[in-house]
Amino acid sequence: MSKKVVVRILLALAAYGVFVALVVNFYDDSPANMKWDDREAYNRQFISELKLGKFKFEQALEQLGSPDITEAKKSKDKNYQVLFYRTQHVKSDGITTQDECSYLLFIDNVLVEYAKANHYKGLEAIITEHTTVQTPQEKSPVSIN
Repeated sequence: MSKKVVVRILLALAAYGVFVALVVNFYDDSPANMKWDDREAYNRQFISELKLGKFKFEQALEQLGSPDITEAKKSKDKNYQVLFYRTQHVKSDGITTQDECSYLLFIDNVLVEYAKANHYKGLEAIITEHTTVQTPQEKSPVSIN
């Protein structure tokens, strides 16, 4: 091979390396910038790996972006917040509904429950359930796959 060909190959590899480094360092791959189907898959995967009691409300907003639907209420000095993130496509109508989402329930900014929205009983029912005296039981998350 001639010296010119080798130099051109090395220049092409160097240019490719610079391009890859720029993309890795500067491309913002946040959920807000994803197409709807990519965001659904991202939400589904991310939510399935959450740990109850260790995930905070602020982390949800930072890592999942703005929720599609929200509910919040303060009751007996506790803050109840429910964030709905779209995780399954039901109908192509341009509107995200609860049946297309999974919910994350935070009490005092700590994740205590998550599941598909068809398991959601409503905020009043959740508050009643969490404020009545019962034997301590851990809630297990419902799979969203």
